[in-house]
Amino acid sequence: MRETDLDEVAALADLVFPGHHEDRRFFAERLRLGPATCFVLRDPEDRLEGYLVAYFWRLGVVPPLNAPTGTTSGAPDCVYIHDLALTPEASGRGLATAILRELSDRALARGVSRLALVSVNASAAFWERSGFSGDSWGDAMLDKRSAYGEDARYMVRDLRVGGRAEATVTITN
Repeated sequence: MRETDLDEVAALADLVFPGHHEDRRFFAERLRLGPATCFVLRDPEDRLEGYLVAYFWRLGVVPPLNAPTGTTSGAPDCVYIHDLALTPEASGRGLATAILRELSDRALARGVSRLALVSVNASAAFWERSGFSGDSWGDAMLDKRSAYGEDARYMVRDLRVGGRAEATVTITN
């Protein structure tokens, strides 16, 4: 992902996550946090098909929506997936699996073996199929849960457990 992608990324986010609007400037901040873990997916005609916004973070710390991310204390112990979005036309082609595999490889290469996220819009079943589990909202996170929606679930995937999903796609950033 590059700064020049952010207008399209923000527009797709508004389409896919209509109840969770985030300003372009916060996408820019998150890209600065994770330049090696933020991706865009484009078709052969260079149209945006999807994106992933992720960054090295701390387990159990949920960043606010549509606000500055802030900082965490201590060394990162997970990669936090802030958003994974695909256009309706790109869904069902294995792109999400491929991008998660690339993200997992990059996390492991940096010595981080867990991914974390908050599932929204009834997406928990997809994340469970992708190896994530949990619904542990610590007291420090309860105030943020309402911003993410009633069906929001904090989920974690341990990359050391289970097999890796196979998919072939070239991802560059």
